[in-house]
Amino acid sequence: MIRTTSLAATAAWLPQCRSVTASTATEPLVTPAQGAEPMLQYTPKPLPFDPTTLAGLSEKLMRSHYDNNYLGAVRKLDGVRQRLAETTDDAPGYVLHGLAQGELAFKHSVVLHELYFGGLVGGGSSGSATTALLAERFGGAAAWESRFRALGASLAGGSGWAIVEYDLHERAPRMYTAVDHGQGLSSGIPLLVLDMYEHSYHMDYGTAAARYIDAYLANVHWEEIDRRTERALRLPDGLF
Repeated sequence: MIRTTSLAATAAWLPQCRSVTASTATEPLVTPAQGAEPMLQYTPKPLPFDPTTLAGLSEKLMRSHYDNNYLGAVRKLDGVRQRLAETTDDAPGYVLHGLAQGELAFKHSVVLHELYFGGLVGGGSSGSATTALLAERFGGAAAWESRFRALGASLAGGSGWAIVEYDLHERAPRMYTAVDHGQGLSSGIPLLVLDMYEHSYHMDYGTAAARYIDAYLANVHWEEIDRRTERALRLPDGLF
């Protein structure tokens, strides 16, 4: 029988691993073992907005979210990559499986956090390409927003992400929930990304997740979301 490991078990040894931040030198953490894959290091992106300018989302919340959760995911990603660089192909299968699952989860967490932060701006903004596309797909502006709010609220008190993606397989926008960092549509380009882990709102709103969703939508950087949509629409057919 093949043994598997949970992400919690995978992460148990991560605090013992060295990790990198933006100030770390570019020298590899370890020399890859024979038969192991090369070590990749990740440089975190800075917070792309002034955290004092978001209406309804406090500076304390934004800085905590960025410092503890986003940078924490970066550190864990580098930790698991260090272990992969030290692990050879003849290691037990459950070890390789656990490390691969860990890299997937932590990388997805890093990417989704960057999309989340990159989609916010102080004072909010207006857009047209994405909202028009969503209105056409879901039957009007009120309809798509109502469904997106409902998906976010469905995760309240738990954890996960509400995501609007452009599906390159069917060439249409879709909405999904991801209940952990290991889920995602393989043919999807994320457009609008809402973090519903409690760390993203509990400091400001406690259990009032609906008020957090209100604040998130009031601060969406629609020009950036439109840029993501326009890039997705320009991708050629036949990729999937």
